[in-house]
Amino acid sequence: MPPDCTSAFYQENAETYAKRARSLPKQQLDAFLAGLAPGAAILELGCGGGQDSAYMLAHGFDVTPTDGSTELARQAQALIGRPVRVMLFQELDADSAFDGVWAHASLLHVPRSELPDVFARIWRALRTGGILHASFKAGEAEGHDGFGRYYNYPSAEWLSELLTKGGWRNIAISESDGGGYDGKPTRWLIVGAER
Repeated sequence: MPPDCTSAFYQENAETYAKRARSLPKQQLDAFLAGLAPGAAILELGCGGGQDSAYMLAHGFDVTPTDGSTELARQAQALIGRPVRVMLFQELDADSAFDGVWAHASLLHVPRSELPDVFARIWRALRTGGILHASFKAGEAEGHDGFGRYYNYPSAEWLSELLTKGGWRNIAISESDGGGYDGKPTRWLIVGAER
């Protein structure tokens, strides 16, 4: 996440953001977990308040939660009772270490120019056959929301092309209507891909 209003927002509003009423993306979590062997190693990028990690841990998976915000990591640690690594996506440096990467509503803050590198880092971090789940707010051009947070707002075509160029297989992108922290109606892109 760029060192600007986006990271400042999460640092300053960590507790409120982490403890907000949020329904788990259960359908997406269950579909993702169904594609993995029991106890598989999962890297969560941008764990926020830790609810998704808690769900995956409760289902017996070996989860490594990370977040770019020290304050949010602290909130997540309090919820799940285990360390949360403070790390920017651009610092991911693992090699064939995970069976799955869960990046729900987190990579949407990566500047478009840095996304190819971040996807390459995720690709390297996965074992062959490993799977990625990511979700983005759909759009045609990068911009900021009412809180000043940066979003890359990609289209499904743009993302599909980027992932194809990066060597990903079995790319599936679906769209759904929902909301976000800002309370505005949001068109979401849900991405699944395999290394």
